[in-house]
Amino acid sequence: MSLNSEMNPIELTSGQALHLWHQVALDLVRDGKRDLTQRQVAILLEVYLKPPPHTIRDLASKLQVTKPVITRALDTMGQMGLLSRRRDDADRRNVLVQRTVEGSNYVEQLGELVSSTAGKL
Repeated sequence: MSLNSEMNPIELTSGQALHLWHQVALDLVRDGKRDLTQRQVAILLEVYLKPPPHTIRDLASKLQVTKPVITRALDTMGQMGLLSRRRDDADRRNVLVQRTVEGSNYVEQLGELVSSTAGKL
């Protein structure tokens, strides 16, 4: 799966979409790994599916939350190895949010889970 590939729209009824979301959520909870909140998933997917650069300010604006909310989520995801942060050399006021190998693997597996679950509808 290429994370930057063109999306092919699929058509689901609202019931099918909710069933898909429900089944994926159940599978994620059952896998025994640490759960991500919906906010953390939104941040993770924003960073991995949209081209960089990603800053805390931009993520806060995109999710319509405060910068401290993003910082707390990034603290947790950083501890999990899913994302990292560094100061922007061009503008030291900005903190860049960066992808990691572990995060790339997580997103890849999440995509495969959604795809395989959708195929079972």
